[in-house]
Amino acid sequence: MSDKEEIRELLARYCFALDADRFEEMAALFTPDGVWETAFGTGTGRAGIVAQAQSIATGARPRRVHQTTNIVIDLDGDTATARSNWMLFQNTPAGPAIGSGGAYFDTLVRVDGRWFFKHRTIDRFIKAD
Repeated sequence: MSDKEEIRELLARYCFALDADRFEEMAALFTPDGVWETAFGTGTGRAGIVAQAQSIATGARPRRVHQTTNIVIDLDGDTATARSNWMLFQNTPAGPAIGSGGAYFDTLVRVDGRWFFKHRTIDRFIKAD
């Protein structure tokens, strides 16, 4: 695969892991010192990312799916940046609804031939509440 295809695959794997509450799998997509910056706090390092995700995922949550679109990737050797938009669709008693949405801003690095998130900033500017 090309570098851009591999990065798009990384973005998709992130969504699948997050939506299934597989936080260790999601954190493994980051470098060991990676940063996951969310509207609810920041996780640093894989253990910190898992802890931050667990702190957000309290209580029963509806089935949901993150969609990532409008992906723009700029490559520079073994580093890259990516910008994209995201939307969270989830079940509600009234049927499917948009729960939230926004933009991702990513710094990525290639380590031993594999792409990882170095820093992911989540701008959550569409909210259901």
